[in-house]
Amino acid sequence: MASPKPSHARISVIGAGPGGLTCARILQRHGLTVTVHDREAGPEARDQGGSLDLRAGDGQVALREAGLLEAFFDLARPEGQEMRQLDIGGRLLFHHVPGDGELFKPEIDRGRLRGLLLESLEPGTVRWGRALTGVGGPADGPRLLRFADGGTVETDLVIGADGAFSRVRPAVSPAVLLYSGVSFLEAWFSDVDERHPGIAELVGQGGAAAADGARGLFAQRNGGDRIRVYIIRRAPADWIGRSGLTIDDTEAIRALLLEEYAHWSPDLRRLISDNDGPYVDRPIHALPVPHTWEHQPAVTLLGDAAHLMPPLGVGVNLAMLDASDLALALAGAPTVDDAIRAYESIMLPRSAEMARLLEGGAEHLLSDELPDFAQA
Repeated sequence: MASPKPSHARISVIGAGPGGLTCARILQRHGLTVTVHDREAGPEARDQGGSLDLRAGDGQVALREAGLLEAFFDLARPEGQEMRQLDIGGRLLFHHVPGDGELFKPEIDRGRLRGLLLESLEPGTVRWGRALTGVGGPADGPRLLRFADGGTVETDLVIGADGAFSRVRPAVSPAVLLYSGVSFLEAWFSDVDERHPGIAELVGQGGAAAADGARGLFAQRNGGDRIRVYIIRRAPADWIGRSGLTIDDTEAIRALLLEEYAHWSPDLRRLISDNDGPYVDRPIHALPVPHTWEHQPAVTLLGDAAHLMPPLGVGVNLAMLDASDLALALAGAPTVDDAIRAYESIMLPRSAEMARLLEGGAEHLLSDELPDFAQA
């Protein structure tokens, strides 16, 4: 089948995260029709995760193309750029306090960013409760989207913006995720200034990190008087089950962790012991480096679906930059196929270079040496 003009194409984005929604917003700004399909029942179906920093050279570039940069600055927390590095005794090793007007990478809660993007889209753009199970149809299109509810949709372009466990990725690549050997356990703290004042003081307005070479803690201030803590350890991906526990065994997991961190200061151990509610298990995976694929004229990927990397502050920024590049390519190319070629000629080398820089980077989160941000 001849590749259609983007202005005549049925464009389907899979995934209503920052990347997928940014792509849809920029496409609509250029007069192109797009539908976003997301597996969640609605925009409030689950907690959207922690705070994100959007950087001047990528995430903010995408928001400018989306016409949302000023609205982002109205919602963002520049004070969230504060960063503290501690030793395991709780002593301050490094402290960055953002200067007046510093906007290189202000923080925003993932849920607030998603809300900003959703509100910018034309009504009905996002179809909720659409869990993709696979992509069929001929390689040159049209492609057929299959959903868990039994429904199908014929489309001229599938954009996989559906994250680490992408259901679109197998349509272009046989790659499987690799476990990094490092596991995160997430803990939440609410009403911190009143209920957890010691933790609030320890963390400040941004983030605070400590590590001993084998394990680490990273605490991050979120909006709404909340703090989210990531307990970082080398462990098998199924370490909870191997310990004879389930993720709901909060007290038993807490006791195990407190024993592992017994040599850390009492103030830091409160980041493990005083959390509100259960932990969340987040083993860290990545895609092979580099992750590339043979060009397909009617399917492409962006963000974690294309280049999942360790969580070192680049993921959402790359996803949004990918989204902007792809949308602008579609707005300016004579055919969908031409647009995908142009986009992938930029995205694949860029993501491969970054993935090489970050390969094995999950281990850096455990290092007791000052990270790069402390050397700047």
